Amino acid sequence: MQMVDLMFQELQDAKERKVPFIIPIGTIEYHGLHASNGTDTMVINGVMRELEKKKEIVLCPPVWYGVASWAVAGPESGTIHVDVDVYENYIYCILKSMIYGGVKNIYCVAHHQTEEAGLMPMTLACHKAAKKVIMEYMEETRGKGWWGSNDYADYYQNLGSGDDPFSYIKVIPLLSAEAQKKCGGFDHAGKYESSLMYALYPNHVNLEKTKENTEWFALNSVETSKELGDHMVQCALEALEKIIR
Repeated sequence: MQMVDLMFQELQDAKERKVPFIIPIGTIEYHGLHASNGTDTMVINGVMRELEKKKEIVLCPPVWYGVASWAVAGPESGTIHVDVDVYENYIYCILKSMIYGGVKNIYCVAHHQTEEAGLMPMTLACHKAAKKVIMEYMEETRGKGWWGSNDYADYYQNLGSGDDPFSYIKVIPLLSAEAQKKCGGFDHAGKYESSLMYALYPNHVNLEKTKENTEWFALNSVETSKELGDHMVQCALEALEKIIR
């Protein structure tokens, strides 16, 4: 289900049944001469499109602009970078609206800078925003000392479950560390990411242009293939079906 297509009662029903709400955490960044600047966001949308065929989810509008950084290339490349503090507050506002609105099963899914599922400024900002929202929400709705009250004597027994308030929002990579290993690798604008994009949005990867790249990170994009991309999509889906509940 696309969140933007839902009528009020459909949205309320999804909230009450705790259907997973997915927020693609994207970026706009230079991806060599051969791939779209929207690659990091589009691969999330594409995989979620496939996941929707297997599992009931509510796919929220993506956050297209993110903490891209200019580590790969400067602003003249088309990369759009949002300061991490500004970004954190923006994500905080989105999550706060959703949590206070009754959504209690949210997944922020990122792809940019998620090598081995490591934490980088953008994903850290999402984690911080999520924890801040939950702390404020629990204090405002349950009062100060909520965690220490006897109402939460079973807190540790419920860790990670739907009754654990810190599980209301999860920040996860599109490709888990295990999925990345199963894929055979992970890169930026190289054969892995380009193949993933090619399998999902073939019109956004120009195979002829891969031969014109000169930057080290994009040189092996000449090895881009739909077969590898399809394999990566399946690796992502297998992991996400287990993670997203």
